Amino acid sequence: MKNLILNPGSTSTKIAEFEDTTMIFSKTIRHSQKELEKFAGIMDQKQFRFQAIIDTCADEGINLKDIRGVIAIGGLLRPGVGGVYEVNDIMVRDFMACTYGEHASNLGGVIAAEIAKSLNVKAYIADPVTTDEMQEVARLSGLPDVERSGKTHALNQKAVAALASKELGIPKEACRLVVTHLGGGISVAAHRDGLIVDACDPRGEGPFSMDRVGAVNVLEVAKICFSGKYSKDEMLKRVSGNGGCVAYLDTRDFRDVMRMYNEKDPKAIAVYNALVYQIAKEIGAMTAVLKGNVDAIVFTGGMSNEKCFIEDITDYVKHFAKILVYPGEFELEALASYITRVQSGETRPLVYTGS
Repeated sequence: MKNLILNPGSTSTKIAEFEDTTMIFSKTIRHSQKELEKFAGIMDQKQFRFQAIIDTCADEGINLKDIRGVIAIGGLLRPGVGGVYEVNDIMVRDFMACTYGEHASNLGGVIAAEIAKSLNVKAYIADPVTTDEMQEVARLSGLPDVERSGKTHALNQKAVAALASKELGIPKEACRLVVTHLGGGISVAAHRDGLIVDACDPRGEGPFSMDRVGAVNVLEVAKICFSGKYSKDEMLKRVSGNGGCVAYLDTRDFRDVMRMYNEKDPKAIAVYNALVYQIAKEIGAMTAVLKGNVDAIVFTGGMSNEKCFIEDITDYVKHFAKILVYPGEFELEALASYITRVQSGETRPLVYTGS
């Protein structure tokens, strides 16, 4: 079985061809700011991204007639359990209308459906961004207007959880893990019984990241919001887009942070140490969620390639559990595994019903 895998991001579209679970081709199509700025919204990019995928397949000699299925990362949908879903009209409608929010990943299911229709095959998505398996006790925030949800890097979180359970020799449904995704956004999650039972939402909880503030004193934030200093849009951008490391060090690239840290820049050292500290503290919190019964603490994401960074976090948490590191992301491989299991009959796809 040859399948086409799609993973659209804000400024790129990753595509891959797999034969069962073996990758035979992958490429990241880069989209310049100049190309994207002419589109008013994310969904207006659909035809542009669709054509870029088709053109790349042609240029790379991928015969789409050989493709037996298409799968993409799941975007913003009605919150529900993770897993693989067959794309249906209700799902496409919610993606197109951005019913649950606007995000580049919404393009995945829509484009997958369009390509699949032209090939007379089925389209799927897996582990949507809005995957929510959080246990009920974790939902109350202390502010009735705001309910906590399980939004996290679900696809990569679950992919490395599967890798960890295999390495540990423990069935996925019995594994107890704290998984930390270290990328543009940072999420720390507690995995139990094959579910993500608690997680810090990378858009406003947990440690700060490259351009997001993470958890801050809400009383002080409320004062700033009503100070008259910032508009609503400016404030939203300040906490998600212009916060975190970029606010302190004027860079969104962790490699720059490491370079400044190694050059003994005092400000960079302070930011680096605070980042290490906050990540470790959140791992400790998720360890408590699992009542200290943790099979492994798992690190993944691009920042996990920095060995000394992982070592510094590990110094705080190594007494809690075994440490496993899977640098980078495994989203393409996870998607290939999902569609292969569906096609073999091992897994039945979930049905999305909307609101």
